[in-house]
Amino acid sequence: MKLKQPINRILSDALEQAGLTVETVQVSDAGKPEFGDYQYNGIMALAKQLKRNPREIAAEVAAHIPTDGMIGWVEVAGPGFINLTIDNGWIARSIDQVTGSKHLGVEPKAVPLRVVVDYSSPNMAKQMHVGHLRSTIIGDTLANLFTFLGDEVIRQNHIGDWGTQFGMLIAYLEEMGEDSSGSLSDLEQFYKNAKGRFDADPAFADKSREYVVKLQSGDVHCLHLWENFIDKSLGHCEEVYGKLGVNLTREDVRAESSYNDELADIVAALDDKGLLTLSDGAQCVFLEGDEHPFIVQKSDGGYLYATTDLAAIRHRVHTLGADRISYVVDARQAGHFRQLFAVARLAGFARPETRLEHVSFGMMLDKSGRPFKTRDGGTVKLIDLLEEAVIHAREAITSRENYSEEELERIAGIVGIGAVKYADLSIHRDSNYIFDWDKMLSFEGNTSLYLQYAYARIQSILRRYGGHIEGSVHLDTHDERALAFKLLQFEDMLLRTAAESLPHYITTYLYELASLFMKFYETCPILKEDIDETTRQSRLQLAILTAETIRQGLGLLGIGVLDRL
Repeated sequence: MKLKQPINRILSDALEQAGLTVETVQVSDAGKPEFGDYQYNGIMALAKQLKRNPREIAAEVAAHIPTDGMIGWVEVAGPGFINLTIDNGWIARSIDQVTGSKHLGVEPKAVPLRVVVDYSSPNMAKQMHVGHLRSTIIGDTLANLFTFLGDEVIRQNHIGDWGTQFGMLIAYLEEMGEDSSGSLSDLEQFYKNAKGRFDADPAFADKSREYVVKLQSGDVHCLHLWENFIDKSLGHCEEVYGKLGVNLTREDVRAESSYNDELADIVAALDDKGLLTLSDGAQCVFLEGDEHPFIVQKSDGGYLYATTDLAAIRHRVHTLGADRISYVVDARQAGHFRQLFAVARLAGFARPETRLEHVSFGMMLDKSGRPFKTRDGGTVKLIDLLEEAVIHAREAITSRENYSEEELERIAGIVGIGAVKYADLSIHRDSNYIFDWDKMLSFEGNTSLYLQYAYARIQSILRRYGGHIEGSVHLDTHDERALAFKLLQFEDMLLRTAAESLPHYITTYLYELASLFMKFYETCPILKEDIDETTRQSRLQLAILTAETIRQGLGLLGIGVLDRL
């Protein structure tokens, strides 16, 4: 249910009735209950423009705001702010409408967009490591969110499956025997072994270079070896995606190699537009204000990631029909994407109205503040990290209940993977964050375990009650109102998250919601015998809607809930 949109309309009407015209009206959260639920501070700019007293203008506008519907109370505060408080009866009636709604009051988009989300993008020559974690988690969350809001989402896994190293890898695969069991069970070791052969054996190195040429020329044998290698490599990725609960499949793979036949045409199209300059033998686009050129073809005739990325944009805009393309890639690539988007627009590969965005993110650090590594300084494999998460989760929950071994394993999986994902998503994506098992598996604070516990606690209440739940919501206490009002803000929060591609808005909201429920439960008894049944039914409805909102919110993050914890 949208709250700010109707309030903005009410304010627009009040401004018009007061003889004032503004292009846009937007309220912001007031921040503290005593200042109302929302605040409009646009009067200050109007007063400066009209050279009038802002409080006088605010009073005129406030006099035209109706208080017999959604808004229950209006106050002029400070130098000219207008504070608005939502009517309690309106909140209660709105909660009744949301209860039982399939999407918790979130309305489907009137005009859905076609959104391409480019994320994860592992290199097929190596197993996925912790450096792929943030792109995979953030990208999947955004894809889930856009889908939930009604957009048509196309997930794209732009895997690295091409380049000179693949001549070496397929030559080594052939040498080891394609069907040799376990030869590709550890891609890191396989790559090291192949590189060792390449460096030590000139004959093998020559064969590797020969296989690169044959591969790029479409040689059937080399293509067969390459396809076998890619198939096995994707199997490693699928194992990680399965453990993470990420919605990426082979159908979502759009590899670098798929654009090979288009690269010459991309360069020709840039040339036709008069965008290319020959610099030291390389074909470059020089953008105004940029010190470094955007290179699309090397002096030896080879192509680069930049060329492939341009081909991908053209395909996504003109073939897939994308209205918005979100690239979930670490912040260190900001310069590349700024140039890429500029060149794509100049070349006509992206339409002026197509939204191109780099969804950047910071690094994952260890407790010492350094890049996350193994004890010997190596790269941490993602699959190993996820398995360790389950072990830590098992230790965190094992003493709380008498679980069967099977149940303990299932719960540890949900809790452990959820903890890793939530810790990542709970901070602003552009920030670096410290990876800390103790913090992320705490039952207190802004963690997935805290939210999973809140959900399980509500399920326990419902089991203990055991009866039929019906009736309307009424709000008699401050804590009931605070919880209900927060529940109604779910859609506004999701829309803001989607607009800004900032998943931490979801985690912040869910933590605040769970905290409000815990306070509500302490001050507003539900199961006590001396509670009248009308009040009990109302509070049970609030509890159910809170649980469903937590479940749905965590579901967008790809995190499961538990009925017992």
